[in-house]
Amino acid sequence: MKKKAAVIDMGTNTFHLILVEFCGDSFETIYKEKIPVKIGEGGISHRTILPDAQKRAFHTLGHFHNLIQGEQIQQISAFATSAVRNATNGLEFIKAVQQRFGFPVQVIDGDREAELIYKGIKLSGSLNEECSLMVDIGGGSVEFIIGNEREIFWKQSFEIGGQRMLDLFHYHDPILPDEVDKLNEYLGVKLSQLLSAIIRYKPSRFVGASGTFDTLTDIYLASDNETRHKKHYVYSIPVSDFHTIARQLLTLNKTERLEIKGMIPMRVDMIVVASCLISFILRHITPTRLYCSTYSLKEGAIAELMQKSISKDSPILAQQLS
Repeated sequence: MKKKAAVIDMGTNTFHLILVEFCGDSFETIYKEKIPVKIGEGGISHRTILPDAQKRAFHTLGHFHNLIQGEQIQQISAFATSAVRNATNGLEFIKAVQQRFGFPVQVIDGDREAELIYKGIKLSGSLNEECSLMVDIGGGSVEFIIGNEREIFWKQSFEIGGQRMLDLFHYHDPILPDEVDKLNEYLGVKLSQLLSAIIRYKPSRFVGASGTFDTLTDIYLASDNETRHKKHYVYSIPVSDFHTIARQLLTLNKTERLEIKGMIPMRVDMIVVASCLISFILRHITPTRLYCSTYSLKEGAIAELMQKSISKDSPILAQQLS
């Protein structure tokens, strides 16, 4: 009998569910869904999860739980990240989730989050022998990893995610040049350790994971009336095309951004400050293309589950997946 597993990623902006069936050293996706719960909305800057956000979370997790039960899946891995780990009522929220739905939730730190993101990116096939700077822009935190397909050289999580940047700098729509300048000054201070790591390791490739990068890919492909394919896990955008998209995002208001081909409502606000962050990074690294991995944290968790499921039967294969 084939093994099944469920992974829930309780992000600051989006909750993700993926149901999979393991097939040796690979997996088949039974079902996946993402819902813009926005658990950090209104409270992330005050280190709290507001009652309305908790209601949205419980409703979504109840829906996910029903889907998991429908597939009779016993193995459930659930992760909570920045908004929950930094909230003063985060532990209370997690206890309520576990009491309601009966599955444990791991509140992971930024280092562990970066590790899982790396494993997801690696599983997608986005990496090679060259040194890459990997980025995952979440709602609460941003993870940076420098490494290649064999190993991580450096990794760090920064609590500067999209929702935090929105709260701090995006007061007008379209965003004002002065707000962009202040955001860049802020990033220069907050990301000093990243900039030192870039100087030390000299990454030549840029790999973005999921979220914002999925939307940027959709916008780029839509300009040629193309769409992403289910079995394609890595895309690339010429840096010059990214800059064209970023300039457009800075000059349009929300209604106008929603009219961009490939834009989805759940990303329409955060993609502005996220694009500012990417533009800031591209001042310090000069790749010709942005590689976009559709795999991230949840697929990293799947990679670990696969490794455990085959470790007894094939230690060599398990080592290759690690």
